[in-house]
Amino acid sequence: MQLLHRAAELADLLTGTVNGGASVGFLAPLSRAEALAWWEGRAADVAAGRLAVWAACDRERVLGTVSLAFPDKANSRHRAELVKLMVHSEARGRGLGRRLLATAEAAAAAAGVTLLHLDTETGSPAEHLYRSSGWTSIGAIPDYAADPGGVLRPTTIYYKRIPATALTR
Repeated sequence: MQLLHRAAELADLLTGTVNGGASVGFLAPLSRAEALAWWEGRAADVAAGRLAVWAACDRERVLGTVSLAFPDKANSRHRAELVKLMVHSEARGRGLGRRLLATAEAAAAAAGVTLLHLDTETGSPAEHLYRSSGWTSIGAIPDYAADPGGVLRPTTIYYKRIPATALTR
């Protein structure tokens, strides 16, 4: 996927997700201009190999996305952070989030990543997806991040070991 080519559609997904109440690091109301600038700002990280982004699309728009953020330190190249897993409200409940998660996990394995981690709002619908997909909770941090309404909420940290493959990044 070419990030800049899909940035406007990704911005629409991000604004819909945040303004719909999901906690993905932004406060509501999130404007399309802010969301577009945020996605465009990720292009350098994608080009440098610090971020990988996947999008699930139908014929008209982006329905979901997920990213892997790769650390730049030599002692942490075996791990990556799963970030910004989002599914359009009209596409939820059809397994798209699970397919995006599986895509990121498979790409991590192909890149030689053996450990993934993420954080999500405690009690969010995403927690069921992660737990049912084999992710392990290591605990919650109180008042870690504000939800889209600005209320501080706890965040649960998860990890998943990825079997090593012969491929390396």
